[in-house]
Amino acid sequence: MLNEPAISYARRMGTGLRERRREKARRTIQECALDLFDERGFDAVTIEEIAAAAEVSPSSVYRYFGTKEGLLVADEFDTMSEAALADLLDLDDPVGSLVRIVRRYEETPDGAPRSEPGPWRRIRYFFQQPSVRMAACATLDRAGRRIAVTMAGHGRLTETQARVAANALVFGYFAALEQWYLDGGERPIAEYVEEGLAPLRPIWSPA
Repeated sequence: MLNEPAISYARRMGTGLRERRREKARRTIQECALDLFDERGFDAVTIEEIAAAAEVSPSSVYRYFGTKEGLLVADEFDTMSEAALADLLDLDDPVGSLVRIVRRYEETPDGAPRSEPGPWRRIRYFFQQPSVRMAACATLDRAGRRIAVTMAGHGRLTETQARVAANALVFGYFAALEQWYLDGGERPIAEYVEEGLAPLRPIWSPA
């Protein structure tokens, strides 16, 4: 008979396996959607066609993403726990944290630049499709609220300051992405993020 620690461990393992399967399914659906969007255009593709390409039911697509726009703006941050968020974001240097995250997305596991579009493949739709831009801004607004709570709990900023700083961080990131898009992707996105968010660094610099 399993003891309590063993039962707890088994539950965590089961949850971890389900979460990995969920993330794999989400990535598969997103990639199939992008294939269709790239081929035929965003407006011409239906949820039903995306579901058929990904070999899932339309209800699964709606359950994971909610809308067609959600297919492009959703990422793992949306489902991240508060503890995982705190681990991801260095509250002494959130700009540096964000730049490091972007660099990881732009590199292969061995540190070389990615030759394929990878997760940035969907960025151009943020700035080509008004409905996708609105969905992206709504996602950033939710992210800003979550980050503000974490920053305020850190004790360095008041609640008002944390709210303003968090929104400057997430919407500044979006502005850096847009400049990268407008420039035709001439340089790595991380360079745009680092350059664009540099004026925000003094907010978190030690007095």
